[in-house]
Amino acid sequence: MNQTREIKNFIFSQYFSDGLRISAGVLLPPLLLSQMGYLENGIAVSMGAIVTSIPDNPGAVVHKRNGMLFCILFMVITSLLTGFINDYPVLLVAEIFSLCFFFSMFNIYGNRAAAIGTGVLIIMVVNVDRQFNTQSLLEYTGFLLAGGIWYMALSLAVSQFRPYRIAQHSLGECIDKIAEYLRLKASFYDTNADFNDTYKKLVDQQIMVHQQQDNVREILFKNRMFTKDPTDTGRLLILVFLDVIDLFEQTMATHYDYKTIRTSYGNSGVLQEFNKILLNIARELEDLGYDINANERPRLSQDFLPQLEQLKTSIDNVENNFVLKKILINVRNIVNRINTIYSYFNHKKLETVSINDEKDLGRFVSSQNLDPKLFIENISFKSAIFRHALRVAIVSVIGYLVSKLLPLGHHSYWILLTILVLLKPGFSLTKERNYQRLIGTLIGGITGALIIYFIPDQTIRFILLLIFMLGAYSFQRLNYVVSVLFMTPYILLMFSFIGLGDLSLVKERILDTFIGSFIAFLASYFLFPSWEYPQLKNFMRKLLIANYHYLLKVADGLRGRDLDLTEYKLVRKELYVSSANMASAFQRMLSEPKNKQKNVREASKFIVLNHKLSSYIATLMSSIRYNESRQINKAHIKLIRKALYQLAEAISLLKDDKNDDFQPSELHIPENGIIISNEDTDSKLIAEQLEFVNKTASDLVKTTVRVTGDELRVERS
Repeated sequence: MNQTREIKNFIFSQYFSDGLRISAGVLLPPLLLSQMGYLENGIAVSMGAIVTSIPDNPGAVVHKRNGMLFCILFMVITSLLTGFINDYPVLLVAEIFSLCFFFSMFNIYGNRAAAIGTGVLIIMVVNVDRQFNTQSLLEYTGFLLAGGIWYMALSLAVSQFRPYRIAQHSLGECIDKIAEYLRLKASFYDTNADFNDTYKKLVDQQIMVHQQQDNVREILFKNRMFTKDPTDTGRLLILVFLDVIDLFEQTMATHYDYKTIRTSYGNSGVLQEFNKILLNIARELEDLGYDINANERPRLSQDFLPQLEQLKTSIDNVENNFVLKKILINVRNIVNRINTIYSYFNHKKLETVSINDEKDLGRFVSSQNLDPKLFIENISFKSAIFRHALRVAIVSVIGYLVSKLLPLGHHSYWILLTILVLLKPGFSLTKERNYQRLIGTLIGGITGALIIYFIPDQTIRFILLLIFMLGAYSFQRLNYVVSVLFMTPYILLMFSFIGLGDLSLVKERILDTFIGSFIAFLASYFLFPSWEYPQLKNFMRKLLIANYHYLLKVADGLRGRDLDLTEYKLVRKELYVSSANMASAFQRMLSEPKNKQKNVREASKFIVLNHKLSSYIATLMSSIRYNESRQINKAHIKLIRKALYQLAEAISLLKDDKNDDFQPSELHIPENGIIISNEDTDSKLIAEQLEFVNKTASDLVKTTVRVTGDELRVERS
């Protein structure tokens, strides 16, 4: 049942939709033109479509359109330039160096710009060994242009015909990631689950949640169709997404001292009930994500009221159960939030709901700076992108010379192509892609060879080509090794239809890939390498600052100030982004050579401590936002000030000459502004949460000291 559900979910997903669109755009031109005897021209049109599809990533339609337009423009220029000079080896080497450097620098403008650079360089590589006269070059470039325009028209037409599907795909996937996050949180209530293993998985899942949230923001908040006079469907998607983010914060707010909870209540059976209801909520979220992804009307599949009542009865039978009651309240809030989300799919209910911060939606997405000055400012060895661009340029020239010096066959440009695809700004990404491409090419090559050898029937081969093509383009953003595994037999079968499909081609493909991978791997290690550890401190500092501002919002709420929801959500978004960036950088460092990894244990502890701190603060924020008691006493104020001071101290430990943008805030709470609370259970719980915050902040200072090696500040911290 689960496998069937996963297959359906994939078929309805954006990945499969992209695969269908790209496959249609690439296959139709040669298929139609071959019927008229112009197969070679059809292949040129197909190549233009392939290159134009590379920057066609999910996002606002206007960004997709602009990306494809610039890609077509640079593709035409590069094709003409390469065709005119490829009879002059010295000029060709100069072109390879210059264009590889120039287009690799596009990484400073974001992923879409980097994709444009990659696509254009592919055209350069494919044309390096081709012989043109002026007329044939103009004709070939014209077909490339036609292919680019054809694919762009197809992509924009699909976007106009199904304007909300991209947003539905991304939102459905986002909800599915949160469901998995909640499933992991449920493990904390499983007395047999390992704490450390659960924390590691939780942090990894948190990265995926935050990345997917950013994708949805990009699609919803940068698209005029959603932000300017949206239709009911547009409003629905925005409302669901805003509530989903709040729901995710509530899943974080379930975080108490789980070890103490297990010790105190492990034998009562209540924790198992919490585990069960959280898993059921995760399943409900999974169903919701599936329905949105499949463009079906979601319907609540479970009634949580009896489960909550049963849980309440069990808690009432436990002594000293106040903490359990607070957790139950938060679980109720999560269930209520889910019920609210489902209510939006009732048309009458939707008409009565407004988007509170509609005019501020654009503030939740960062705009990419496309200023040419940014290019100039990065011309320095201090810039990781500059070192990457120089590395790509030098190694591409080496790869080209190797392909000319060694008798490797008629498609030696595969070496250069492999180098360009594999080389990434960081060592870890290059290493990962290297491994994935080698495995995919080897298995895919063997698969292609078996098909060519044992299946001579052209019809069967064509059907298999369609399957491999669809698989290659569907998995290119989802699973690179699977994409390459499909891509290799797809290319081999394609060559077989133009009379080049024999086993020597398989051998050449595998050999060229291994040579290119070897060169790329050596270059990433020895040639202007970019290691993660020097950048780690900057990510750590940004994460501490984000948590500092998050705690400040709690302080404002506890002292009775009105909460500006937009400002608060911006602070929360910055925390989520900083958490994901820090954890991603740490993961990349772990895949680097051992001698390049520093303070691994401390960095890992730092990430876990920040996750705990965010969760403790989220618990406090949850009580503030949902109108629970805001009464505080002087002890609470002292604890908040102490925690803020300790975080500021940790931030200052990570300061360097480039980042002096942080200024600690003074927490002014006049004596007559304090609402003195009695020492009731609620007040004690707030104090307990603040103690958790303080303890975690103190541990963060100690961990930061060990990372920076600044022993002079140990006593102060």
